[in-house]
Amino acid sequence: MKLLAFDTSTDRLSIAVSRDDGPAAGLWQQQGAGGAQASAGLIAGVLELMQQAGMALTELDAICFGCGPGSFTGLRTACAVAQGLAFGAGVPVLPVNSLLAVAEDACDNALPGARNAQVIALLDARMDEMYVARYALDDGVWSELQAAHLLRPESLLLAEPGQVIAAGNVFSVYGARLGGLPDAVPRIEALPQAAAMLRLAPQLLAAGRAVPAAQALPTYVRDKVAQTTAERAAIKAALAAA
Repeated sequence: MKLLAFDTSTDRLSIAVSRDDGPAAGLWQQQGAGGAQASAGLIAGVLELMQQAGMALTELDAICFGCGPGSFTGLRTACAVAQGLAFGAGVPVLPVNSLLAVAEDACDNALPGARNAQVIALLDARMDEMYVARYALDDGVWSELQAAHLLRPESLLLAEPGQVIAAGNVFSVYGARLGGLPDAVPRIEALPQAAAMLRLAPQLLAAGRAVPAAQALPTYVRDKVAQTTAERAAIKAALAAA
């Protein structure tokens, strides 16, 4: 299988290319600035890695991209690039949930070779909130236990830690505000790395998750990032009245 993957949902850009065809098999990776800055390096990075791998875009089995949740600008960049490359090369697109990629990245780093685990994936959503989802790895196959949603750090409650691990980029950001996360739960720094997406791709492709380029869409979770003028005025009036 020949795959390209990239994620721009956080402040780190991650790109990876893999192929498993005999002597030419290998994995090529590149990191850079993500989010709003990803557009400056994403396409150049993709072309460079494809050249290193000795492949043309038309040879790919799929183009995987981190569909979110995450940075609005970053997600739009990833989606647009995935669509453009897929249209031109005539290959399918595979949207990969960025929180699932966090869970995979954490397990690969903290529990190498593990076939079973439960992970709470946490990404900083800014605006004093986190993107949160929960996943289970059962005999090497991932399933979603709780879909991606927004939470304030203080609202994260885990009554029974069990064998779960927490993974993401929120621990240094919110620190003691994560009081609902028991000390017994391991906290693993992890990001939606493109290499993790490549490991997830065979399962997702087998499940029929690939789509035509036109259907590759971002997953926002948060549907707005700013208040309207009317909303700001209402808030100001309420505060004045108080």
